[in-house]
Amino acid sequence: MAQNIYDEPEFFGRYSQLGRSVHGLDGAAEWPDIRALLPDLGGKHVVDLGCGFGWFARWARQHGAAHVLGLDLSENMIGRARTDTNDPCIDYAIADLERVELPKSSFDFAYSSLALHYIADFERLVKTVHRSLRPGGAFIFTIEHPIYMAPTEPGWTLDGHGRKCWPVDGYSVEGPRSTDWLTKGVIKQHRTLGTTLNTLIAAGFAIRHVQEWAPTAEQIANHPDLAEEVERPMILIVSAQRG
Repeated sequence: MAQNIYDEPEFFGRYSQLGRSVHGLDGAAEWPDIRALLPDLGGKHVVDLGCGFGWFARWARQHGAAHVLGLDLSENMIGRARTDTNDPCIDYAIADLERVELPKSSFDFAYSSLALHYIADFERLVKTVHRSLRPGGAFIFTIEHPIYMAPTEPGWTLDGHGRKCWPVDGYSVEGPRSTDWLTKGVIKQHRTLGTTLNTLIAAGFAIRHVQEWAPTAEQIANHPDLAEEVERPMILIVSAQRG
């Protein structure tokens, strides 16, 4: 079972104050790039893996999706999503993505935002998603970039030319990494970029787009804290399609 850090009161309270928690999709700096990749959702059946507060589920319905299923391990997340949603064509359910079973050939589009780096058995989940999609169905997700997940210690160092750099430790050593984010001991699953993409390919997906996301100059001007993400990517965006 994945670590359910989001149901710990202290963590959830801090998480709820983040910009993307308060402002939803508009509070996520990477959202414009994700939105540009999304297929036409008109009449589509959608599954949102790690749906959180339900921001994407509601957006999908507003943009024509026939039905959205939002899944999340956290009771806090699902409770908030249900409170904020008044739409009979959106269903939410508590589900452990490590073990989830999805009905075969039932969805046209699968989406996930910053959730899959918590999943140890990524291969199983990818195969499950592939089986659940109809032919031609798309799968778009974001995860923490593996470079971001493998630092030696917080903070910048200088390379031999005096330039800022973010040190990386054991990049090729995959598995759980413990990090202090909003609280101590948050467990995330480190995988190389190659493993992530090759797992999708082995399951039968065609890779359509890969983006090591970086902020624009305008975004940095509005939010200077984003500047460090020019030096090392925090977010990986992947678009894949079932044959």
